[in-house]
Amino acid sequence: MARLPTAVSAGFLLLCACARTVPPPAPPPELPAQVMARIQDWEDRRSLGGGELVRLATAAPDTAVRVRALRALARIQDVATLEAVVAGLTAQDKSVRDEAAFAAGELALSWEPLPEDARTALTGALVRAEATEADGWVRITLLESLGKLATPGAVEVLTARLSPASGPWSEAAATALGVAARKAGAAAAANVPMEAIRALVKPRERTEVNLAGAYLLATSKRPDSVEALRSCLANGHPDVMALCAKGLGDVGSVGTGPDTTGLAMVLAEGTPRVEAEAARALAKLAVKCQEGPPCDPLLALERLAFRAKRVAEGKAEQGHALLAVAQQGLPVRGRPVLQLLRTALAAADRGAATEEAHADLAWLDCRFAAAMDRQQGSLEQVLQCGYGRVPEARRLALGLHEVAQFKGASTATAKPGEASPAVPGAAFAVPYLNHTSPVVRGAALDALSERPVPEAMAPVRALIGGGDAVVAGLAAATAGKLKDAEALPALQALAERVPKEPDLAEAVAGALVALQGRAAEPRLREWLTHPHANVRRVAAESLTSLTGAPVRSLRVELPADTYRPPAAPPGTTLTLRTRKGDITVLLDADAPLTGGNLVALAKQGYFRGVTFHRVVPDFVAQGGDPRGDGEGGPGHSIRCEMTRRPYARGTVGMALSGRDTGGSQFFFTHSPQPHLDGRYTAFGEVVSGMDVVDALLEGTVIDDVLVGTRAP
Repeated sequence: MARLPTAVSAGFLLLCACARTVPPPAPPPELPAQVMARIQDWEDRRSLGGGELVRLATAAPDTAVRVRALRALARIQDVATLEAVVAGLTAQDKSVRDEAAFAAGELALSWEPLPEDARTALTGALVRAEATEADGWVRITLLESLGKLATPGAVEVLTARLSPASGPWSEAAATALGVAARKAGAAAAANVPMEAIRALVKPRERTEVNLAGAYLLATSKRPDSVEALRSCLANGHPDVMALCAKGLGDVGSVGTGPDTTGLAMVLAEGTPRVEAEAARALAKLAVKCQEGPPCDPLLALERLAFRAKRVAEGKAEQGHALLAVAQQGLPVRGRPVLQLLRTALAAADRGAATEEAHADLAWLDCRFAAAMDRQQGSLEQVLQCGYGRVPEARRLALGLHEVAQFKGASTATAKPGEASPAVPGAAFAVPYLNHTSPVVRGAALDALSERPVPEAMAPVRALIGGGDAVVAGLAAATAGKLKDAEALPALQALAERVPKEPDLAEAVAGALVALQGRAAEPRLREWLTHPHANVRRVAAESLTSLTGAPVRSLRVELPADTYRPPAAPPGTTLTLRTRKGDITVLLDADAPLTGGNLVALAKQGYFRGVTFHRVVPDFVAQGGDPRGDGEGGPGHSIRCEMTRRPYARGTVGMALSGRDTGGSQFFFTHSPQPHLDGRYTAFGEVVSGMDVVDALLEGTVIDDVLVGTRAP
């Protein structure tokens, strides 16, 4: 082989050496939009981008990028990012501190609870940040996050910020304390000075302070709050009055006290959600009535009979007080009241103005029939309710779910201090396990799960292997309650379906633990790395219970081809056409995938003929489930996109059964619900048709959902 001349060889080698030492040209810097798109992708795949997302959250030179990265960390909710979130609390830019404070609250609300050391560290960081924060809005966010955390240290700070009532922090602190009481139990607010709370509900120019004080009163459930609750019933602000009525239902008294009188006056207040709360409170107080003397709360509830005629006239919102009583239920001595109201409904039905009014009256009749069946613990009244207009499957499912709540004499005739007799099993539900409707089969399983009987074992076992995943899961859970060891082969076969049907996880895990004990541990540990967050949470909680030692799941990055609906453009609206009128929702640009998912479903006609299956007066109206029992969905799930939108009156949220389990079910809030903030994706608001939302009753049909655009 010929050689190159020496001079040429040396020159060539020098050129090669230079080429090796000159660095390649740097890639062009990413545009902000490109960085934001990467963050969005990581967020949706629950990825930290190999550490890049944390780096952007802590050190990105662009403030907007840092804020967006912190929002992604808030939505991912990985305890491993705690240091990055805490670092943001001391950032120079107030927008970064504010977003970090929000992210801290989201970590506190993790569906899989934080380890104790993380809770301690987060408490210390938030307490220090709140003590030194100069910006008012950031400080309010810090107070909100302390409420979500609900540790003793957090409660101590919030209590200190309650006073003076006219101060800048009293409203946020009171609301946050109410949230803490909802999360950690009423004991969380047990040591808050009552005088400080009373000062918040005294009439003042800023009704928001009254609302926060009333929320704290209602959630704390303290016996020493009765006087304050009585006084704020006359506040004049509907939501304040509703909260105070709710509080009196929990801690008020009957007999010679003024509580029944005050609540009876609120029944005629004129705002449906307030009247519904007063009716519910009176139903709660009726349980406290002793045998013998007249029960004043029951006498007050008889006055609801005239509302049947209003519903017949097409004023469906007047049915909310009736629905609240039926849902709450009455003690056995209240049975004549339930019958009185049913008689009024039947009379009103004969003169109803529209088919929609007929449908509402028929359903309310079945609601009261089911409340009567709950009193005796077996089906009777629902078998003939609804004037022939309510389908059998719907009547049976309602009745079975209600009798599942039967508590025997403990809520009927047992006197204080007396032991309640054993609650009999739900043997009457066994034949309904073979009903043609999966909704009825599911309801029968609910009744048997609460009140198991041996004769249910074989038919329940057969349902575990059925094609309906919802029924199979409920059957598995019931088999666990029945301690049916013979169900184990079918249960193990169902467990094999969990990787592809993650909604089964909770029921299957509970049954595995009940029937296998520690032998279930290997399978549950496999689930700790499942791509679906809720499967991992269920596995971790089950293993913690099984082993007695804390177990946490790992964060799992989702594959790039995970279902991701096209984002809804800013200004997108959804108009729900119902038989009571139209409701128009403006979607939040801050939750583009959640909105985009519903837009895609609407364009497919998914919601046509679907009902509002759940209405809880003064709380929510929920729809979007094609099954009609709250268990259905579109066959896919989307990730949560927690926003900064609070749950005020008319907020639209995504219904969940765990983290990242959104599908097609959504809800409207009738009134402020601070305990939902940051827990369920709030993705829009009602911009027209709130009166229709107020008129929704269970069974109201959605004829269609139209997609539109609101002019800027």
